[in-house]
Amino acid sequence: MQEKVAAEEEMVTPGEILGKASQLKAGRGAYIAPYNNTVYAALTGRRSLLPPSSPESPDQRPTVEVIGHKAHGPVPEPGCVIIARVTKVTARMASADIMCVGSKAVREKFSGIIRQQDVRATEIDKVDMHTSFRPGDIVKASVVSFLSLGDARAYYLSTAQNELGVVSAESMAGGTMVPISWTEMQCPLTGQIEQRKVAKVGA
Repeated sequence: MQEKVAAEEEMVTPGEILGKASQLKAGRGAYIAPYNNTVYAALTGRRSLLPPSSPESPDQRPTVEVIGHKAHGPVPEPGCVIIARVTKVTARMASADIMCVGSKAVREKFSGIIRQQDVRATEIDKVDMHTSFRPGDIVKASVVSFLSLGDARAYYLSTAQNELGVVSAESMAGGTMVPISWTEMQCPLTGQIEQRKVAKVGA
């Protein structure tokens, strides 16, 4: 019995597997990944199992919850919108450091990756990462999923919506660029136009 209690009270981190959806229901601080029917932790916190609501309930699976620690600040979860700073761009992806979840600044380091297929919703095969983002760009993106490479603090991000993309960028000359279309931003100092995957203004 002691071992069971210890298992129920163990600490977990974002992306950690809590069990199979066939055996557990996802409660607060947990979510089910539809592609493999696995329940994952969405927060850093304490894992807790709740018994079925009633013995007569047709669904007798216990509910697993993750009770988070407020001191850790906000944690990215699939579906939420984040603000990140691009750190590196390659032919297939852009890497970024997540700065805010919603309107709240994070207190821990979370990394994000925008893959070529997640930049925009149309003409995915024609996406050029180097004309979509540059290091230093501030990007508004949605969280797709946790990155399943054993790193519980990395996330796949998407900008494939009109209101998502680059919200602030510095030009080669050092000026804060102004968006002039969904694919271009202009330097106010030199008038030079640079290409980006621009977030829809006013969204």
